[in-house]
Amino acid sequence: MADGRFPCVRPRSLAWLADGNRAIVRINVPGTPWSEADVGMAAGHGCPVMAPKGEDAALLTELAARRAGRCHLIALIRTALGVELAREVWATPGGRAVFGNVDLTAGLGVAHDDHTTLTYARFRLIVAFALAGIAPPVDGVTTAVQDVYVLRTDLAYAQRLGRTVKPCIHPAQLPYVDEAFAPSAKGIQWARAVLDAGESVTTVDGQMADKPVLERAPRPRGGPGDAHRALTPITGPRRHRGPTARAVCALEAGGH
Repeated sequence: MADGRFPCVRPRSLAWLADGNRAIVRINVPGTPWSEADVGMAAGHGCPVMAPKGEDAALLTELAARRAGRCHLIALIRTALGVELAREVWATPGGRAVFGNVDLTAGLGVAHDDHTTLTYARFRLIVAFALAGIAPPVDGVTTAVQDVYVLRTDLAYAQRLGRTVKPCIHPAQLPYVDEAFAPSAKGIQWARAVLDAGESVTTVDGQMADKPVLERAPRPRGGPGDAHRALTPITGPRRHRGPTARAVCALEAGGH
């Protein structure tokens, strides 16, 4: 976004938040003239803050101190350096990361819509975040906003990698993302069978179920008649007022 547009963008974001809407606010890079006001706006409304780069532990720690617990911290991993330093960067600041697949592939000069081109980056992040003991990065975007087949293919791939949240860049994507990450009737039945088995080694649907499988099963929440909400994934967000809980949309306060 051109610098000259920043003065008109923030009031629009403020108006959206003042109307009671919820959003993640993507801020400008710390150190730029607009960053402090961006953080203040988000913190004033209790909105999560999305930092445009997650490759510097010192900057993320500083940003975490500035928000003083008033809002959650999210950072984009969208550069080769961010991928390579993920273990060191995310060992201390906390928060949540988002995989910036489009920016990363642009920097690498590879196709953004081919899963194989980012296999190394995805698995490096999975290992790094597992070692840090925090939830893995939110999955990257699907740029084919009107192609349902591509979106569903990306969602299936994300699920195989253990993802439970995906950012959307178009409202048309919201229902498909929510549907993909919501527990199915078959999934609920499987999870209950695994949980009922306890830590003993048994079989569920013809497959071995032992302690590692038990740890992968969603934990029940809520009452017995609330199966849909009760078995939401452990790392997924709770449902809220709006079209989806597992799809993420962001307001941009800036573009640097």
